[in-house]
Amino acid sequence: MQHFDVLIVGAGHAGVALVGQLAKSGYDGSVGILDGQDCRPYERPPLSKGYMLGEVRDEDLLLRREDYWSKGNARLVTGTTVTRVDPGARTVTTDSGEEIGYTHLVWATGASARVLSMPGADAENVLSVRTLEDARRLRTLAADARRAVLIGGGYIGLETAATLAELGKQVTVVELQERLLARVAGTTIAEHLRRVHEDHGVRVLLGTGVSELGTTDGVVTSVTLTDGQTLPTDVLIVGIGVEPLVAPLVAAGATTGNGVLVDARCRTSLPNVYAIGDIAAQPNEFAGGAVVRLESVPNTTEQARLVAADLSGAEPSRRGVPWFWSNQYGVRLQTAGILTGFDHEVPRHQGDGPLVVGYFKDGRLIAADCVDAPRDFSMVKALLAAGGAVTAEEFADTSAPLGTLVKRSRAAVS
Repeated sequence: MQHFDVLIVGAGHAGVALVGQLAKSGYDGSVGILDGQDCRPYERPPLSKGYMLGEVRDEDLLLRREDYWSKGNARLVTGTTVTRVDPGARTVTTDSGEEIGYTHLVWATGASARVLSMPGADAENVLSVRTLEDARRLRTLAADARRAVLIGGGYIGLETAATLAELGKQVTVVELQERLLARVAGTTIAEHLRRVHEDHGVRVLLGTGVSELGTTDGVVTSVTLTDGQTLPTDVLIVGIGVEPLVAPLVAAGATTGNGVLVDARCRTSLPNVYAIGDIAAQPNEFAGGAVVRLESVPNTTEQARLVAADLSGAEPSRRGVPWFWSNQYGVRLQTAGILTGFDHEVPRHQGDGPLVVGYFKDGRLIAADCVDAPRDFSMVKALLAAGGAVTAEEFADTSAPLGTLVKRSRAAVS
């Protein structure tokens, strides 16, 4: 039976980042990394943007060059899915029946796209944009499509809508909530992006869901909404969230809750088992200590650093401010902090130029969205790292540079 000192399950951003962090920390144990997809590890963010537009090639997506895996930093095995974890024996079982032993196991499988549960949802022209295979399939379908309907007004749905609109398609976005980005942004940003999309010809329908899919010869040709409208379509993209891929850990007895619960060092309730990336629900000081599951590349990199430090016997570095980004039509949205539970939002810049919106909770800045404002984004990150000790009035006052507010906040906590 094969045995690895560190066995990583999942070769997305999180798993590959851990391989690099272990090498950087000088870890000299054996490392194996298994992945269910039968291809080299690749980046996901460009799939709904540059890859669809033909600006990013398959080889540009690779997280590491081919020779990286042949140098011996870790043994990469693709096309292999782990179906069972035995924490007592410290083994995993793969879909081929092979058992592999480990000293430490790191679960980094990420998540799968949530699917529609209604007749017709399995049609050949219905898909999500989560994997490289998905993006290739959508690129093929889009080549002959004239009309597209996207269900879900989150970031992936909006990025895909923007890409299809740039390709000249007639695009409709259907969102069940009364505004876009209901889970991850305030009303100011949601309205701003709605106008951006509508200015590019995208039809945005809010406060309505899908009641029925019309099919012809195994292909969805229309989408009937709960408000009675029927939308003809050539391709249907579903962006209604994700499901963490954690079934084997759950079966093994891991404590869960919107993912797998982990501590400050990403350790699960199972002995010698860690979880990182989109599946890991972890206490976060920037969420007031609440347990949150963050879906972002920066978060996976930080969690990989935490695990590498723990495995190497080093003290982990302090967590940085969580941040996220999205590109739509060349508009760049950058978010710093976690806005969950904010009680009011405060625009700092509005109008035709950069847009900056701060989110406050109990009188303290907890997050901010910055549209086409990279310098402000850097300052906001510094402000949040310093404790966010700024009033709503100070934040809204553009006569006071954000750099000055950063110094004041640092002084307040020193």
